[in-house]
Amino acid sequence: MKVYLRTFGCRANHADSEALHATVTAAGHDVVRTPELADCAVFNSCAVTAEAEADLRSAVRRAARRAPGLRSVVMGCVAGLSDREPALRALPTVRDVVAGGDVAGVARALGIEPRVATGAPQQSTRAVLRIQDGCDEHCTFCATRLARGANRSRPEDEIVREAAALAEHHPEIVLTGIHIGHYGAEVGSSLGRLVERLACAVPSVRIRLSSVEATEVDDRLAELLTARDGRVAPFLHAPLQTGSARLLRRMGRHWYTPAQYAAAVERLAARGAAFGLGADVIAGFPGESERDHADTLSLCAQLPFTYLHVFPFSPRPGTAAERLPDPVPASRARARAAELRALAGRKAEAYAAARAGSRADVIVVGRGPRRRGVTEDFLTVGLADPALPRGHRFVGQLRAGADGSLVAS
Repeated sequence: MKVYLRTFGCRANHADSEALHATVTAAGHDVVRTPELADCAVFNSCAVTAEAEADLRSAVRRAARRAPGLRSVVMGCVAGLSDREPALRALPTVRDVVAGGDVAGVARALGIEPRVATGAPQQSTRAVLRIQDGCDEHCTFCATRLARGANRSRPEDEIVREAAALAEHHPEIVLTGIHIGHYGAEVGSSLGRLVERLACAVPSVRIRLSSVEATEVDDRLAELLTARDGRVAPFLHAPLQTGSARLLRRMGRHWYTPAQYAAAVERLAARGAAFGLGADVIAGFPGESERDHADTLSLCAQLPFTYLHVFPFSPRPGTAAERLPDPVPASRARARAAELRALAGRKAEAYAAARAGSRADVIVVGRGPRRRGVTEDFLTVGLADPALPRGHRFVGQLRAGADGSLVAS
């Protein structure tokens, strides 16, 4: 059997797709690059924005036009929302809908022995390792929580074994999940303890965190993130969402204020020159005033961000935010998002310029002429030696290229 696999959304979804890829190939079947070559297709869906759902539907329809005989399965977050199931099943060629990251359930739908192969080499240079699923918070805008359920942590020993297997094939492992800052909360452990154990068990690879709430970085984890010994990447993607204290409460993000967020990220960035800091920001949340937007712009300008992911607010069916009064016109939300992205671009350029002349821990990613390097602080850089193989890791000197981008040599 030949299976076409298409993934939307975050690193957690990519981890599930990698597990499915390993399961399919371990059972003696093939994963192919185009639907025309496939007997079955699996679409791993994302529910973060309306645009992501629209992309899913378009992809399923496009694949059906190119290969009408496909037997398709939809998995992931959209599949985990019960009110979406009828619409998903109505899409052409869709035969099964499997909620969340249930790789064994997808395997059964495909008629494959549901033995999930963990630790197998992955398709990407930098491996992804899921450490937990679900979320116990109640952000009013988030459909992912509805789709994925409560926080569930994987056992530490199981994670360490999988990391050791991945370390044989990959120079970096990205720890991912839906809310990894809550790792171990229900079993008496913590993210800091897990990362410390991984850094000792697999010192040959670079461990990177995907997305962690800033105020969930405890002293143990902060020490690991800033140790600069090559084991844990000095990098944090910490969702901000807004710089307005009033809007944070309206969003249901009760566990921090803008001032607490600022203090948490500044203490990390202050420990060294190279620290990658990113955030998610929502523009145009219901009730957002010009003052709220100005507060967000001001906070983002103040903090040492090296990049931002900015999204105009997208109402998700079934969430509390869908019912909030005072919606912001879409055109205004887009304009505010554009302002934030312009600010983010300026900050990214300034940070990259400041890194010129310094050294970096670089991993070669991509294939052929598209090979690039990814640094410990999550900068994408050119390579002075284009012959360096994919997956090669080296300490290089950064310099400004002719076009202003960074080059590692």
